[in-house]
Parts: sequence; structure tokens; C-alpha cells
Amino acid sequence: MQQLTKDQIDALQELINIGVGRAASLLNEMVESRIILSVPFVNVFNAVELKQELAKRFSEGSFAAVRLRFTGSFCGNANLIFPTESAATLVAILTGEQPGTPDLDAVKIGTLNEIGNIVINAVMGSISNLIKQHLNYYVPMYLEDCIENLLFKDNLNVEKIYMLAQASFAIENLEIIGEIILIFEMHSFDALIEAINHELEVEV
Repeated sequence: MQQLTKDQIDALQELINIGVGRAASLLNEMVESRIILSVPFVNVFNAVELKQELAKRFSEGSFAAVRLRFTGSFCGNANLIFPTESAATLVAILTGEQPGTPDLDAVKIGTLNEIGNIVINAVMGSISNLIKQHLNYYVPMYLEDCIENLLFKDNLNVEKIYMLAQASFAIENLEIIGEIILIFEMHSFDALIEAINHELEVEV
């Protein structure tokens, strides 16, 4: 994987922030609590680098994820991932319940699926607008597993690029950190960077 320039990383950050801003607006229309959704940083990794990066921030354990597969001009999947306890807390606050056990029942899973669907669709919409190409989306899936199985189990023997964007949900003086992880096949990521390069050239 070629090393990205600062301008390319900044452009990816702006793309994600545009999508996240739209998602925050939609979420604020749905719930009574005001949500401030931000992305402090965006970076790009191969599988080994991403494992090392996530190991710095998370211990082993169970994670809740909403995954959306996409095909079209480029292929891959988009994931919104939380430690299970954080996911339960986020859902409880947004539904007006008292945070209780970290277990996620069917209602909580449905709510988390809707949150993930909104965030991921907004982010992918921002990206597809940049490349001016239509993407096809599958039905979002709820998954619960360790990080290794969620992100890497199905990607063996195929070179993938992982775009990591930390998502901060600030609600009622509480901050909940999740991870937006976009997984691209190599040729798809190259097409995205080519579109970004074109935009950067137009702006000069």
C-alpha cells in the first residue's frame, strides 16, 4: 500500500466528517437527547497495522458491530463497532432507559442497527457523492464477536485496506467512543484515492 499524503488523509477526514455531520442531524431528529457526533481522526492501515492500532485502545472482549456491505464502483464493507457495554449504554441513553446490564436484547439490537445504518449510510453517501458513482447496499447486519473475527476472519488471502475513523458520540455529558471501519478491496481503495486526487487537482 502506498503511503498517503497529508492532503489525501485530510480529504478522507473531510469526507467522513461530512457524512458524520449528516448522521448527527438525522439522529438528533429521532431522539430527545442532543447528540454531538465527531471524528477526531482518520487513518488508513493494512490488516497487521490495524490489529496493532486497535490493541492499543481495546482489551480482549466482546464487541457489537453493525456491518453494511457495498458493491458497485468499489466493493467492501462498512462497520460501526463498539465494545458491547458501550453499545448498551449508548442505546439506553438514546431510548431514554436507565443503563442497566451490558446485555443487548432484541430491542436494543434493533436500535443499534438503526443507529449504525444511519451513520454508515451517511458516510458511504458522502464517499459515493465524491466519486459520482452509484453504490449498491446490502441489508445491515448486527454482529457480536471479538475484533479478530469481526474484521479479519473473512478477509484471509485477500489484500484489504482498512480505513479507521474514531467516532465520538457526546450525549448528556457522556462520551461514548466507537470505531467506523471501512474495509476496501485494494482496487476499490485505489479508485477512491484517484477520485480524491482529482478533487485536489481541481481545487488547486
